Order: sequence, then C-alpha cells, then structure tokens
Amino acid sequence: MQPLRSEPVDALTGEARVPGDKSISHRALMIGALAVGETRIEGLLEGEDVLRTAAAMRALGAAVEREADDRGGRDGAPEGARWRVRGRGIGGLQEPADVLDLGNAGTGARLLMGLLATHPCTSFLTGDASLRARPMARVATPLEMMGARIVARSGCRLPLAVLGATEPLPITYRLPVPSAQVKSAVLLAGLNAPGRTTVIEPEPTRDHTETMLRHFGVDIRVEATEEGRAVTLTGQPEICGRAVRVPADPSSAAFPLVAALLLPGSDIVLRGVGMNPHRIGLIETLREMGADIVETDRREEAGEPVADLRVRASRLAGVEVPAARAPSMIDEYPILAVAAAAAEGTTVMRGLAELRVKESDRLAAIARGLAACGVAVETGPDSLTVTGRVGRPPGGGTVAAGYDHRIAMAFLVLGMVSEAPVEIDDGTAIGTSFPGFAALMNGLGARILPVEGAS
Repeated sequence: MQPLRSEPVDALTGEARVPGDKSISHRALMIGALAVGETRIEGLLEGEDVLRTAAAMRALGAAVEREADDRGGRDGAPEGARWRVRGRGIGGLQEPADVLDLGNAGTGARLLMGLLATHPCTSFLTGDASLRARPMARVATPLEMMGARIVARSGCRLPLAVLGATEPLPITYRLPVPSAQVKSAVLLAGLNAPGRTTVIEPEPTRDHTETMLRHFGVDIRVEATEEGRAVTLTGQPEICGRAVRVPADPSSAAFPLVAALLLPGSDIVLRGVGMNPHRIGLIETLREMGADIVETDRREEAGEPVADLRVRASRLAGVEVPAARAPSMIDEYPILAVAAAAAEGTTVMRGLAELRVKESDRLAAIARGLAACGVAVETGPDSLTVTGRVGRPPGGGTVAAGYDHRIAMAFLVLGMVSEAPVEIDDGTAIGTSFPGFAALMNGLGARILPVEGAS
C-alpha cells in the first residue's frame, strides 16, 4: 500500500511532457512483433501495463529490448529511451512456454487475445485480482466466430486459455456496443486470416489500431455505411518494421491540464500531446465549460496528430456532456468530475455504463470519492451529475482508489484544488499508466506526498 496526500496549492507553472500514450504503446509492441525486421520505438510508455505487454511479446518469440542513451529527444522523450522490436512476421508467433501474466493491463489482455486467436497454438492468460474480475466475453464472442476456442472461468473471466484457430476465418462483425478494444482484437486476429475482415462500429471509437496498421503498410480501409463506420483489412500481408514515435498520452495529460485550469494564476505547457480526434472529447468538453487551452506546433508523427498545449487558469461552468461523446473520453470522466466539482453550476455526464467494468466500478468510485470530499453528486445506471461551486471544493476526505490508477490521480488533483487536503488509500496503481506522476506534478507546483506513518 502507498497512501498519498495531496495538499492545496496556489498555481501551476512551467513545462512538462507526460509519458507516452498507453494505447499506442501496446499496439506498437504487438504490431512490431508481427512485422518482419526491426521496429524502433521512441517515447514508449514505461508503465507496468505496457511492460507486461513487452514481456508477453518476448514469450511469443519476438525480440524486445530497451536501449538507453543520453541524447534525450524532441519533446523530451524520457531519459532518451529507445525500444527495439524484432518481429516474427504475420502468423509467426510461437506458443508460449508459460502463462502470460498481463498484470492490470486490460487493453493488453484483450488485444493479445486477438493476436493469439488466429495462431495455431494454445496460450494461457492471467492478471492481477482487478483484471481477473473483468469480463472478456465481448472479445471472446467474435474471436470464436473466427475459429478460436476460449476456455475461461465463469463470466468469461481470466485466467483463460486461447486455443488458436488452425484455419482462421475472416468475418464481418458489428460491435454490439462501441469498444475500441473489441474492434482492435478482431482486426489483429484478422491479420492472420485469409481474405477481408470487417468490423462495423455504430459509433466511432479511438482508431489507433487502424492508424498503426496503416503506418506498417497494411491494406486497411474505412468507410461510412448505413450500419456505421466500417473498418476492413486484407489479411495475411507481409509487413516490415517501422519507426514509431509515441505521442504523450492525452489521458495522462488530462491531470495536469485540469489542475492548471482550476488553480488561479496557473500557466503551463504540455508538450507533444496526442490530438487524435477520437481521443479529445475531454478537451472539447472543457472548452465548452470555458477552458483556455491553446494548441501550438501541430504536427503528425507515425500517422497520429500531435500538438503542444498551453493551459491557463479559467473560470469553468457546468455543461451537459452527451452520451455520444463517451467513446472519445471514456478514461477521462474521473478527472472531468473533479473539474465539475470546481465549476459553477451542474455538470451532467451521460452514457457512462462502460465505467462500471473498468479497473474498478469507476462510476461508483467517482461518486463515493466526491461525496467524501463534500461535493454534491448523483449517479444513475449510466449517468453522473456533479453540482459544483465557484472556488475550491471542501476536500478533506480519504478516498479508496480501488487499485485504479485514474481514480487515484483524479482525487490527488482534487486535493490540489480543494480547501483541505485529500488522501488516497493506495497510489500503487498509478505506475501502470503514469510512472513519475507525483514528481511531474510536484515539479509544476503541486504537493503530493507519502502519508506519514503509513505502512
């Protein structure tokens, strides 16, 4: 256990680059493992989730190694780290000799199920207690249509076995609910199936998989249909290694960004942030609330749009966030709820059912944490209503993070902007997505400290 205390502060100032995008980091490792030759990755997130994926790729026969030098890098890639992946080609993954332990990495587990589903081998997947409680049926259903067999615990939970198809089948699959992870698992499985595999999504979700596959030379097409957005790839290509630069994660940038908006006098710059249109729902919402967020030096890296963000303190007002925006900001609702707590009026968020099956029941965790800190909050089956007030929320509570990194970081931000400090019971999970979070925030002016006397 790592209890942490976040104390009220005045303003944030300075520049920072948050760690690399977690979603893109997972995909760069996996697709690099399927490529012929060497893939060089800069800015890879070196959090626990991504390192678990790197270990899984090694177990499947790819050569994955970190190299470090003192050259640094554009936008300040952490410690100048570089990663190299020497892949085995489409269909070339080997059967792992041991169980693949994904820790807390839900994205890693679900995408890996897709990779394994069309390789003729048997693999066993497990994770930590949080991941073992999360349902995998939405991924298993289309993969079994492609010829794989998934054997799992009740509720289709880990540990599970993936018995890969010996004769994979391409499919056309319409997502029952928007899910980038399910879409990506099917597309990755389709790489080793003959013919064309199509996923139709009723609402657009983050498209990092399509973008990364296109960057590696895969024939992938996207078109609008009456049923929704259709993504089609042609299977069994030969792809070659590529250079990949991972943008700073917009989901991680959300924490210093919201803190700066809420603290009078703040003025910060966040460098090299990914600005994929399917990932910036939070920025769109905050701007509707009155946020001063300015993009500079817009550019493209490995097919992904990137920009530097200048963020200045702003007076926010409550808004209604439509359900249709949820796929583009599903991971940002905990920190949006903190912004809403310090905004004038009421903020209503809809379409949040997916939050109940994240690392924790995030919807319930957000509500409990806000209530413990004196913020008026109501929940519905898929909605959250927060009534804010001008100025600082009361704070002063102790929040159970539930081994959920985003809950932990969101309430540490609340402590910075409240009248009284906020404590979280355990910050261990923060390292899964944002290693060095406290140090980065403290470097901008925060005061996040270990709780004295905690064991």
